[in-house]
Amino acid sequence: MPQTYAIGIEFIGTNYRGWQRQEEVIGVQAVIEYALTRIANEPIELIAAGRTDAGVHAGNMIAHFCTHANRTPYNWLRGANSLLPDDIALRWLVPMPSDFHARFSAIARRYRYITLNQPYRPALLHHQVTHEFAPLDIQSMIAASQQLVGTHDFSSFRAAACQSNQPIRTVSHADLFMQGAYLVLDIQADGFLHHMVRNIMGTLFAIGRGEMSVDELMPLMHAKNRSLAPPTAAADGLYFINAYYPEKFQKLLPKLPLTPLWLNLP
Repeated sequence: MPQTYAIGIEFIGTNYRGWQRQEEVIGVQAVIEYALTRIANEPIELIAAGRTDAGVHAGNMIAHFCTHANRTPYNWLRGANSLLPDDIALRWLVPMPSDFHARFSAIARRYRYITLNQPYRPALLHHQVTHEFAPLDIQSMIAASQQLVGTHDFSSFRAAACQSNQPIRTVSHADLFMQGAYLVLDIQADGFLHHMVRNIMGTLFAIGRGEMSVDELMPLMHAKNRSLAPPTAAADGLYFINAYYPEKFQKLLPKLPLTPLWLNLP
């Protein structure tokens, strides 16, 4: 029987057209599959907990693959990382039960959106954070973000190309806070629609700039109409940071600090 492995991946998504393997453009999935196939000497198909958009990053994307190849975790990691480009790295690899599935076993997914709110644009963090040069009304943005918690129809924050069967999602937390000059949205839900986090952040930016009031958020949600919402926020600041599983699987997965380290703040 083939062995199932779970892996944790970090990547800078700037140079890729998202996670998913595609015919004419480069996705993160295909790059890692190529490396693992070289190590295994057999075709490897990789399945991730979520599918990130073009330009979106990951601190701990969880994925799985099955293989007949007999390699140690050390050899999988060292071999794959020696073949991967500098902007993709495997952080860990562990054997898992055969019924583990990175996508379908997941019960929650978590993202962070990082905004650098200062007058001058960043150089060292170019494409790794979103830059907002004007002062923002942070308290109004925090008040608005708390209204997202619970079970809602998120059609107003759903991209036109979204392929999900239904738009209802349950958000367990949507915490917005400042850490120095960084504005962080930490949001976790049972699942996310296409562009959902970026569309939510675009609306929070509109509230922070005074273009929209906190009281307008829930009517916008109830309208179930994407065309009424503000523009989508940039992909640069968005990070997939974790997926969560039932305890029988979760206890087998490593608990490591995220990189960049400021993804762990506060």
